[in-house]
Amino acid sequence: MGKNDEGRPGVSDEEWARFMEQAAQGAGEAPKEPSARARMVTERLRREQGQEPPGWRTGPAWQEARGRGTARRRLKATLAVVFIAGLALVAVRPELVIDRLTGKAEDRREHAAPLPAESVRPTAPPSPAHPDRPTPAEPFRGSPALQWADGAAGIELPVATAVNGLSKEQVAEGLGKAKQFVVLANLDRATLRGERPKAALDMIDPGQRQMLDRLEQALDHPSRESDPLQMFTRANPAEVRLAGDVVKVRGRTTVEPGESPGQVDVLMDYTFVYPLVQAKAGADEVSRTIVRRRLEFTFADPRKWRIKAGMMQVGPYQYDIANSACSVYDGYVHPQFRDTPDDAGPTPSGPPRDPYDRSKDIDRGQEEGCGTVSRT
Repeated sequence: MGKNDEGRPGVSDEEWARFMEQAAQGAGEAPKEPSARARMVTERLRREQGQEPPGWRTGPAWQEARGRGTARRRLKATLAVVFIAGLALVAVRPELVIDRLTGKAEDRREHAAPLPAESVRPTAPPSPAHPDRPTPAEPFRGSPALQWADGAAGIELPVATAVNGLSKEQVAEGLGKAKQFVVLANLDRATLRGERPKAALDMIDPGQRQMLDRLEQALDHPSRESDPLQMFTRANPAEVRLAGDVVKVRGRTTVEPGESPGQVDVLMDYTFVYPLVQAKAGADEVSRTIVRRRLEFTFADPRKWRIKAGMMQVGPYQYDIANSACSVYDGYVHPQFRDTPDDAGPTPSGPPRDPYDRSKDIDRGQEEGCGTVSRT
């Protein structure tokens, strides 16, 4: 068999193709050394036509196929873990599913939206909410106070203007001092723990000696007739503590001319909601005490009136406390818990009243008895 210049067998491709066609028809004469040529041509056609892509048995292609199977197995495992975790969460807090099915979840979101500031007196009590039981993590759950502002942010002051001979700046100073006093008396952590509210007392004009003596007497020797709760919110730290760091507040402040020129009265009407838990270890029941206060403060121009500059005088004040033992007068609030003995104090009587209802005045008659509340 001859060879060409490149050293390949001397049978052309055309001749070999004719032979293959004739062989298929049972005719034709085979060229010389067809086996060697067949092997070479077949190998070349395979490479050119791509019948065996490079790397089809190599590691990367095999790893990719295996990776898809591994990914599917990992996805199934992840879904299984999520499903098991979901079952555990439902077992611990079934209300998450129940609330969604009954619509309580949507209702709770609506009742959690913050309310605008109270600029005028409400015409009705807050709408009813689902009576969800509060928890240490959600101490205002099921309460209208959930939509109220937190702490001192709930005491929003009106824009100061000149009133009755006092300048805009003097009125603004009076408003700021009135807010400071209310915060010290009802939100200050030391006061809430039953400590003496010295900073608040120091804001009262020393010339108002009778008022100061009355408050000092109440703090030193609390009694039914002389109760510091009439002005200050206090709890016994050995008995209860705040559930969390938030006290909810809602109300309004107004400014009116005083009795005489050079005087201005600041009227403050606010409700405070205190979530409390027992101080004993492991206690997790939340009991809310609601305190509403209406106070009047008088500020006067020291150039016209005998009053110490920067001080104020305390005028008439009213208070109402809901969910506190009626027969205990030790200067502290005493919220009721499930384990509170049934015979601890007089039996509440009278029609239930809503402590969140700010559309009505404070009922002075409640001080003489032990009333009932419709919710806390």
